[in-house]
Order: sequence, then C-alpha cells, then structure tokens
Amino acid sequence: MCRQLALGRYENFSVLSWFVPRQLRDSFAAVYAFCRWADDLGDEIPDPQKALDLLVWWRAELEDCYRGQPRHPVFIALHPVIERHDLPQQLFDDLICAFEQDQRIFRYENWDQLIGYCRLSANPVGRLVLMLLDEPREDALFHRSDEICTALQLTNHWQDIHRDIMKRDRIYIPAECHKIEGFEERLIGSARQGYAVDREFLGESCQLVRNLVERTWPIYERGSKLLEKISTTSRPIIWLFSAGGQHVLRSIELWNYETVLHRPKLSIPAKLGLLFQAGLMTKLKRFNR
Repeated sequence: MCRQLALGRYENFSVLSWFVPRQLRDSFAAVYAFCRWADDLGDEIPDPQKALDLLVWWRAELEDCYRGQPRHPVFIALHPVIERHDLPQQLFDDLICAFEQDQRIFRYENWDQLIGYCRLSANPVGRLVLMLLDEPREDALFHRSDEICTALQLTNHWQDIHRDIMKRDRIYIPAECHKIEGFEERLIGSARQGYAVDREFLGESCQLVRNLVERTWPIYERGSKLLEKISTTSRPIIWLFSAGGQHVLRSIELWNYETVLHRPKLSIPAKLGLLFQAGLMTKLKRFNR
C-alpha cells in the first residue's frame, strides 16, 4: 500500500527514484505514506474542525506506534522503519503540527511566520530522509537540508497560489511582501474567472510572484552545499528533490509568473530528463545545483 501511495501521487520530486537503494525503498515509502495521509487529512477535509479531529486521531496512532502498538496499516509499515533507523517521534509530530496550523491560520502577515511554517511542514522530511540514508546526524548537514526543504515548500506555495485560494481559502504570500491595494479581493476574482480582474493587477501580481521567486533561489543555493557533505549514494537522491523544485521555479518564470491564474507542473518528460541528468552526473561524479 505504501509503495502504491508513493508511486501514484503527483509530486514535484521523485520519491522512489531508481537511485533509492532497493533495501531502503519500503522505508522511503512508509515515511512518505505517513506524510501523505497526514497531508490529506489536513487538505482534503473541507471542515477545519473535522480535519483537526482527524489529525488528533493521527497523532494518537503515531503515539501508539512509538509504544510498539501500531494499528493503522501505515503505522504497521512504519514501525519497523522507525526502530531500524532510530527515527525521532518529534519529526513526525512536527509534520502533524504543520497540518493542524493549516486549519487555524489561513493568512500570513510576514516572511518569518511563513518560514516558521516551513520548519514544521517541510524541514522534518529532509531530516528523515538523511536519517534513512544513514548520513551523520550533524547540525551542519541538517541545516543545509532545511534550506532545501524550505525552498521546496516555498516553491509549492508560489506554484499553488491559484489552487490554494480556490480550494482551501489559503494565502501563503505574506502581507508584508506587497502593497497591492485590495489584493485578496482581486486575487479571488482573478482566480475565479481565470484572467486578471484588471490590467494593473496582472502586472502587480506577476511582479509580486517574481519577487517571491527571486527570494527563493538563494535558499536553494545555500542548500546545494549539502551535496558536498553527503555520500555518493545519497547525492543523486537529494539532488533530484532539489532539482524538481528548481525546475518548477523555472517553469513559473517561463509562465511569466502568472500563478495567480495557472499552475505549472513538472511533466513526465521533464521528470525523466532530471533522472537522466542525475544518472549522468552520478557516472561522471559531478554534482552541481
């Protein structure tokens, strides 16, 4: 079941690429299944209170798992992975906290608040991946991983502006990042009709997204230094995660930053191209961002 989840959902990065060692694929799939289930409990339930109740249940299932009494199929698969790799409960709990936050906070006032959300919603995943790959549990590595994961989460936000406001009534763009008059009303109107409510808003919103994209690139740059510090086995896996997000960020640029209206996605040929590039870089022992 866990592998079906990992292989069957669209993501900007390849969760189970052929670079993941065979003996670790079930472990990767189990961790992904936990994340996917928790994310869906937060995002696919229209009633925030019902979603919060389900996330409380999911945390109880996590606690039972750590007590050695897993019941849900995802936790039955995850339990031996936790024991084998000594995965901290706090990282999983942080992810649940992020999805709970999504049920309480629908607008962000400033950049620091958004980065705080990324610390819960994205950074734990990168740390879990490094642990599964048996990389040293050092702050220097974790901090670089956090940069990549934060950049990936921000990329998702800039990619999903239209979907977030239409399906979830969420705006992750911090209010302090723009001075667009009547931004929320004009955003909703534009998203609903599929074209900008006025010529000025199209230009203003594109410039806003451009500013956000340009603010995200340096975070990927800082995170890319992680590749120098990890094993040759781990490099293509981590590179693919980062490269998938960067490709989406470039797609936003090519779409003239119009993600208020559209949602660019990584196509299958693009994903295959990244896999080929990772294979070539592995063969040549040359990794760059």
